[in-house]
Amino acid sequence: MRQTLVLGRVNLRGVRFQSILLRTIIVLLLAVGAVLVLMPMAWMLSTSLKEEGAAGQMPPQWIPMDQLTVQIEGRTCYIYDIPVDGVVRRLALLQKKGATGTFVNPDNLEERYQLPVDKGRRVSVVRLHWENYPKALTSVPFGRYALNSLRLVVITTIGVLLSCTLVAYGFARFRARGLGALFIVLLCTIMLPPQVTLIPTFVLFQKLKWYDTLLPLTVPAFFGNAWDIFLLRQYMMTIPLELDDAARIDGCGPLGILWHVIVPQTMPALATVAIFHSLWSWNDFFGPLIYLKSQSNWTVALGLQSFNALYSRKLQLLMAASTVMMMPCILIFFSAQRLFIQGIVISGVKG
Repeated sequence: MRQTLVLGRVNLRGVRFQSILLRTIIVLLLAVGAVLVLMPMAWMLSTSLKEEGAAGQMPPQWIPMDQLTVQIEGRTCYIYDIPVDGVVRRLALLQKKGATGTFVNPDNLEERYQLPVDKGRRVSVVRLHWENYPKALTSVPFGRYALNSLRLVVITTIGVLLSCTLVAYGFARFRARGLGALFIVLLCTIMLPPQVTLIPTFVLFQKLKWYDTLLPLTVPAFFGNAWDIFLLRQYMMTIPLELDDAARIDGCGPLGILWHVIVPQTMPALATVAIFHSLWSWNDFFGPLIYLKSQSNWTVALGLQSFNALYSRKLQLLMAASTVMMMPCILIFFSAQRLFIQGIVISGVKG
């Protein structure tokens, strides 16, 4: 009996050890994955604070650092830490010939040495160039681009919420002949690539004289889309029908039931749709590229593309502009992190 108890304890300890080891491995793998995912963002933030010459260095410097220089005889000279007679001195490289350079004491220009350059090391200090941000934002009218993008986000989000809620309510709560077939047709539109309908849609909007306006990007949002309709419909189907019956007894019609019963119960799904669509609309590049021509109507995505074409060699300004334009997405994510996770649960589990 004692031997059985001892063996049971040993097995229990082994299971616990394996469980702790497995959790540790999972945490380490997740940490490594998080570091790999965040590396591009860290490089972007670091580059946005560097000076112009240091932005394109390879291998890249993760900490923004400037090399110390001094003006001597009308030229910019780099400061080196270099050994002189066994003592490390801080001298300026005045002239270089081959592997040997003329070093001078910045405090005493008469004190000069002929030393091998490869024996020294350039002196660098940490310095954050916050002036890159105002330079980047004033180089092109990013304020106008951000305002246009904000208008698109607000208008299209309202349109998607209104249209998709009504259509999803119809599919979830009403019964009619052929309604299931219509829902299948709606889902089939998901498999239709947007490039297939691009040309006829463009011709239609051009005939309507909507080209180079925000109308082609905002009006279609008021006609719903299959992804959000499917998400809302699946969530509405989980709401008990008894709530509709109780509302009818109180005198509510179909729209009253939608407003007083369905919408309050569907707020998590509606918030998820609003967040996902806002992020998609803010980052959309293909639609504005096709329908917008005037620079006054450009969005943030088009503005960044034109900025890249104009200042491709000034990486610090490009990264500064990209950081500023990415901030709304980051703020939305951290402020609505629970809704993001809940949206993934809703879209993957509910049904």
